[in-house]
Amino acid sequence: MNDFKERIAAELIAVRDRSLAYTEADDDLLVRQHSPLMSPLVWDLAHVGNYEELWVLRAAAGITPLRPEIDDIYDAFKTPRKDRPALPFLRPAEARRYIEGVRGRVLDVLDAIDLEGPTPLHRDGFVFGLVIQHEHQHDETMLATLQLSRLPGLVRDGDLPAGRAGGPEEVYVPAGPFLMGTDTVPWAYDNERPATWVDVPGYWIDRLPVGNGAYQAFMADGGYDDPRWWTPEGWQWRQRTGVTAPLFWTRDGDSWWRLRFGRTEPVPPDEPVQHVSWYEADAYARWAGKRLPTEAEWEKACGWDPEARRARRYPWGEASPGPSLANLGHRAARPAPLGAYPAGASAYGAEQMVGDVWEWTGSWFQGYPGFRSFPYKEYSEVFFGEEYRVLRGGSWAADPAAARTTFRNWDYPIRRQIFTGFRCARSEPA
Repeated sequence: MNDFKERIAAELIAVRDRSLAYTEADDDLLVRQHSPLMSPLVWDLAHVGNYEELWVLRAAAGITPLRPEIDDIYDAFKTPRKDRPALPFLRPAEARRYIEGVRGRVLDVLDAIDLEGPTPLHRDGFVFGLVIQHEHQHDETMLATLQLSRLPGLVRDGDLPAGRAGGPEEVYVPAGPFLMGTDTVPWAYDNERPATWVDVPGYWIDRLPVGNGAYQAFMADGGYDDPRWWTPEGWQWRQRTGVTAPLFWTRDGDSWWRLRFGRTEPVPPDEPVQHVSWYEADAYARWAGKRLPTEAEWEKACGWDPEARRARRYPWGEASPGPSLANLGHRAARPAPLGAYPAGASAYGAEQMVGDVWEWTGSWFQGYPGFRSFPYKEYSEVFFGEEYRVLRGGSWAADPAAARTTFRNWDYPIRRQIFTGFRCARSEPA
């Protein structure tokens, strides 16, 4: 096996270790549905194995299906999450045996396959990148499920660098074109392609994500009770739900506390705010006299190098995201303090744009000009329209394999259980 294949094998092993670590709990916890927004954990575990069988063993290698009778059970588009507990899904022990059997065959395919051939699924190991990223994305979903379970002791925590005070509140991004998306990242998804030149007027964008302390000022000023700051749809959602704070926050006298993986703790004022919907982020931005950045503004501030006139894979360049550059890969089960990664700044000086929290943008999820579905429409194309808002940057729970300046996430504007925050922008005065 050559070096490239060995790297792929190592990533396959690492992501599987992660999935198994998140499903070490008692069987009762794994088969239970902790929220109608999420699947039982064991469904996610077997689903990643079924996806791997579908794409590596069947589509890329032409191997006879191992368990065709379970395909419908693990088809994410056939059964909504709220209905999955009623499915005859594999129990934990059987699910582990199934994914182990798939993985053994996948490693055999990797050893034999030609990664330089003309087949798009084979070229540059794309099909392996597809399943690696898919599994990491489900691992992040598992973490959201574990947070919703409200049970203690299920998720490891770790240390993060200290934040730093001071520095400019905003950075300026001059007007001009930049290359949005990518044609060169081998494992990029279809929705990141093709790269296209986009001309963006000059604007200001927050140097850092909005912090808990700043968000509490919005709350203290009656932000949740003032319809001036909310879109009509957002105000309807606010009135219908009765929401008055980020998800998992509670008030005790003059103090705010949060529940984080079963632990109740004071809300740290110097962390990026997390677990807020698009409606809440948009309302805060209006209250602050700003707005959410467009997706193009976000990507330009994050990844464009104006001197070299090229896109960077990460804000700081091409180097892999080490612990001094970004909070990715579940180094700790929370965002890092604001200002913790000065070495990870973009060319324009924006910080913490990759890792910590997914960041809401003001854009709807749409395909780029010239978009083509690959390898299937249900990954991106079926979600295009004015129903899902784009999120960028990746959270502390995202793996570097599924985090880059061009990576696009999307969700309903009501979603709060995911690890989401935001930063604000404002247009240059006319």
